[in-house]
Amino acid sequence: MSSNIVAVGLSNNLAVDVIIIMFIYIEKVLTKHATFVRERKMKNKLVVAAVGVIVVAASLVLEGCECRTVQFIFGDSLSDVGNNKYLSKSLAQASLPWYGIDFGNGLPNGRFSNGRTVADIIGDQMGLPRPPPFLDPSLTEDDILHNGLNYASGGGGILNDTGTYFIQRFSLYKQIELFEGTQELIREKIGKEEADKFFKEARYVVALGSNDFINNYLMPVYRDSWTYNDDTFIQYLIQTLRAQLTALHALGARQLMVFGLGPMGCIPLQRVLSSSASGGCQHRTNTLALSFNKAAAKLMDDLGKQLANSSFRFGDAYDVVSDVISNPNKYGFENSDSPCCSFGRIRPALTCLPASRLCKDRSKYVFWDEYHPTDSANQLIANELINKFGFLRLNQSSSSPSPSPSPSPAN
Repeated sequence: MSSNIVAVGLSNNLAVDVIIIMFIYIEKVLTKHATFVRERKMKNKLVVAAVGVIVVAASLVLEGCECRTVQFIFGDSLSDVGNNKYLSKSLAQASLPWYGIDFGNGLPNGRFSNGRTVADIIGDQMGLPRPPPFLDPSLTEDDILHNGLNYASGGGGILNDTGTYFIQRFSLYKQIELFEGTQELIREKIGKEEADKFFKEARYVVALGSNDFINNYLMPVYRDSWTYNDDTFIQYLIQTLRAQLTALHALGARQLMVFGLGPMGCIPLQRVLSSSASGGCQHRTNTLALSFNKAAAKLMDDLGKQLANSSFRFGDAYDVVSDVISNPNKYGFENSDSPCCSFGRIRPALTCLPASRLCKDRSKYVFWDEYHPTDSANQLIANELINKFGFLRLNQSSSSPSPSPSPSPAN
């Protein structure tokens, strides 16, 4: 800690000047008193020690941080990579089989899918390291400097009240608060100037919003459902999101993307709850998603013009996901209306459990459970955003994680 304080508190020129003065002083004192051989030998030893101090001090001053470009991800269960696993009271969990069956060693890892998230895939394509979950107890400051962090939490939303019945989850405001704490740690580690540079060069993803509708506004148990109408609720969401994104910019976020909402009225859960006899998509829910996307796209355009040195973009894949759901065969899927992991005809099955039945071929299903896409569907969504924005590969010298294996037929 003391060496960090020295490196932070002195400028390069001042620190070097102080070291030189110390060296000259030591030399004069030792020369004046070195009249005997024994003293001369002692002088030589002390000079060597002084030189060692100079080398160490100079290295602390001049070293700086050789930091990689990393990601900081804020989101909900579509981006969570294990935070909720450490929230012992949370009801939004992906910690049991068969979650993660097509990722790494096939064991649950906290992702709400059989494989990768959209952010995983885009990051891999850009050569960015996969950020670990914020709550991983083994993390160090060096891990953050090399890999970034993921604050996403299943059940979280733009609004603090969203998803309260999950008991524990991180809202976007809470995630930003945790990010502020991360910044304090990194400043202590490498100094304010290097830390500011590190955070400004990082990439940021914000992917929330669906829970604010599905697990808040569209549920009569929440106050927002009778306080607002469709238009005023979206205005409320956008105003809140504006304040949150502005706060992230003030904390150094310069290159940031907000993911838009998909046709959330077509997820299996919404179909089961639909009043339609055929179990079709819920039109009102999809209309809300479209309206939110339109308002969020305008917000990102406005903030990109208003906030200094910012590149704020809106990632919208609604149309391609809607087409996949309407025409699954066109994209190599066979099922787009029910989950791969379920209890058969017992619906809705709110989560995937060891007792659940798996579909015969996971790569042919759009949805993994009642809420979340499969790895194959996430790959398609990520490809759409990659093609739309032409993401460039960063960290050319780094090796990307191995892609998730192709989902195989159920065991």
